[in-house]
Amino acid sequence: MKYAVIDIGSNSVRLMMSDGQSTEYKQVKTTRLAENMGTEKILKLGPIERTVSAVSFFVQKAKNENADKIYIFATAAVRQAKNKQEIIDKIKMSTGIDVDVIDGMLEAKLGATGALNGSDGGIIDVGGASSEVLVIKNGKTIYSKSINIGAVKVFNECGQNKDEILSLISSAVKEFGDIPCANFYGIGGTATSLASISLKMPVYDPKLVQGYKLTMQEILALRDMLLDMTVGQKRELVGLQPDRAEVIAGGVSIIYEILNIAGVDNLTISENDNLEGYLSYKGV
Repeated sequence: MKYAVIDIGSNSVRLMMSDGQSTEYKQVKTTRLAENMGTEKILKLGPIERTVSAVSFFVQKAKNENADKIYIFATAAVRQAKNKQEIIDKIKMSTGIDVDVIDGMLEAKLGATGALNGSDGGIIDVGGASSEVLVIKNGKTIYSKSINIGAVKVFNECGQNKDEILSLISSAVKEFGDIPCANFYGIGGTATSLASISLKMPVYDPKLVQGYKLTMQEILALRDMLLDMTVGQKRELVGLQPDRAEVIAGGVSIIYEILNIAGVDNLTISENDNLEGYLSYKGV
């Protein structure tokens, strides 16, 4: 059997192809769905069209590769949007496939399933419009929370203003309260970008990213560097996808603040995330 899982995120759409036992590959298209949603929580036409186009492309790709089953799920941008039905209907019309809109708690659980693979530990998933933290101890979830702050949202509200970015995030992450100390894994595009930048990879290599460790000092140094760079400079930065140049500083700043609250001194980067977790959730 061959499976395709498509994740509609707030910043990008991702495809995973799997044989049910292991991931064959992943592919990403940046569509910035949460762009200019604003406080009214309305998805704009341009981001909707970009996202529907990316999903349709991945569905056709999966069919061309003889996928037996194609799953599509959506996270924060869609679940928060007042006009979510518009994009759900457009995707259904274009692909014939229903979109599963998951809540923040399930999103965190799926990420933990993918990254921890049954082991104890914690996950930090900074997306475009939300961030999730989950901790498992002795096989049981002892902490799980999703808050409505993410890399695209920070950019939408603060642009590249360093002081405003840090102030917004410092205030927002207080909603996490006390986070238990754990061996934390970072999943999602912000976390993997940190590893890629640190490794100075001209071509992204998931095998090198998987299991890569960053200390708090290294993350702080990367945060400060990215906050001080112009968007143009970030687009030229080896290891960073140019499409992430506008949002990466906010994303990294959120990760740093979460780790600071938890009182841990390092982060392990995981390529395995909610895509693998969703396939497991569907019983594969």
